[in-house]
Amino acid sequence: MTMDARREHLYLKNLIRRNRRFARRIWGDLPYSAVLSLDDLGRNYRFSVVSGDLLFLSRAWYVTHVALLGLARRHRCAGIQIQLLPRFCDAASARWVFKATVYTNSCSKGFAGYGDADRSNVSALVRGAEMRVAETRAVNRALRKAYGIGICSVEELGSSASVPARSPNPRKIPPQSADGKGDFGGTKLRDRLCQLIRQHGLDACLVKSYAVDFCGTETLREATREQVEAFVAHLSGWAQKDRNALLCRLNSYLPAESKNEKAGAA
Repeated sequence: MTMDARREHLYLKNLIRRNRRFARRIWGDLPYSAVLSLDDLGRNYRFSVVSGDLLFLSRAWYVTHVALLGLARRHRCAGIQIQLLPRFCDAASARWVFKATVYTNSCSKGFAGYGDADRSNVSALVRGAEMRVAETRAVNRALRKAYGIGICSVEELGSSASVPARSPNPRKIPPQSADGKGDFGGTKLRDRLCQLIRQHGLDACLVKSYAVDFCGTETLREATREQVEAFVAHLSGWAQKDRNALLCRLNSYLPAESKNEKAGAA
């Protein structure tokens, strides 16, 4: 075995081990079939749970938009063409349909995917952003076809399955003390999150709203330590991979009046 092959083998072995550990922390004990599927997704596509590439919902795995973009980057995707289909759109009812075509290389004929969104098939949290949701869904379907991803992307789901499942035996996060007791990994989760917000210039209120949605709780205080840890890792990975996409996601949590003000300013 060559040095490169050994390095690749070690990387995949560690990735699979890490995926299992974090998946168990977030979703509890998974069915054996789900664990095997998780191993295959890590081995074949290098998807990482801690980076927010995968979600386990309704006893099935779903891939995220950031994971698909990362996969395209690793495979040196030649380009993605996006086209609005006006004949199927209705701005008055907030219905939008896009076609996306992924070109895996300069000689590729392209892999096409279609995405639609309206008020009936998006979460209430992203109402007003139906156009962006439709575009993302089209890109996701095209990327899944191009790279042979057999599982659905979470952005293609409606509101009923858009929240990550909770661990069956959650452990509440103990109150953080001023002297640093109760830290995770030697650094407070709150400090790590604040550092990420400052580092990438994010809106703290929108990040908090996103965190609550990610953890699937009414308030952030109700989230488990594992859920908050997973969110911080997910936010960090997304900010590093595609900050613009993260900002679009965060803006979807703006109040309706704020969105109108931004649209008017533009």
